[in-house]
Amino acid sequence: MTTKPKLCYFCGRGRMESIRWLLAAAGVEFEEEFIETTEQYEKLQKDGRLLFGQVPMVEIDGMVLTQTRAILSYLAAKYDLYGKDLKETVRINMYADGTLDLMMMTAQAAFKPSEEKEENLTLIVKKAKTRYFPAFEKILNDHGEDFLVGNKFSWADIQLLEAILMVEELDASVLSDFPLLKAFKARISNIPTIKKFLQPGSPRKPPPDSHYVEVVRGILQF
Repeated sequence: MTTKPKLCYFCGRGRMESIRWLLAAAGVEFEEEFIETTEQYEKLQKDGRLLFGQVPMVEIDGMVLTQTRAILSYLAAKYDLYGKDLKETVRINMYADGTLDLMMMTAQAAFKPSEEKEENLTLIVKKAKTRYFPAFEKILNDHGEDFLVGNKFSWADIQLLEAILMVEELDASVLSDFPLLKAFKARISNIPTIKKFLQPGSPRKPPPDSHYVEVVRGILQF
């Protein structure tokens, strides 16, 4: 019997959410251990399980992995979501890195002081509309295919959908000027594994609330 991957992180999105998305899109069930106390976090460090003293951490295939991009790259390759050759792989990396930049800005906004938070969220929507989404609209327009790379479902598609949905939580009309991205969103959302992950009760996490921010701040002491 194959052991399910085990994810260790806080009970929220953060840097683990894209990993959850990728596993779910691949149709892989996983277990989660949530860090809720400083003692838990310190024990992981003391036991040498966090290579650089940081989460996320994923146990899979007899390995203990840390560092978000390394984990995502491994999962994308393992589940055939990483292109057919190096040229496709580097494009997938490029697109995924772009969307990750946008998502990290959104995730970090929750930890900004209240007087900065609103301004920060407005800036994120502006950057999505003027920098990130125009680039992806052009990619889809230039090749006229259903997926971002090689006309095959990949990590790049998964992460772009995740980014779109995150920004839509800030501005529901953000795709109004991007018809190809709007169609892309509908298409990828209807892939059976993705559709399942978007249903209530799935491992997908909600936007960070004050409790999540308080727990993470308390444990990481910042």
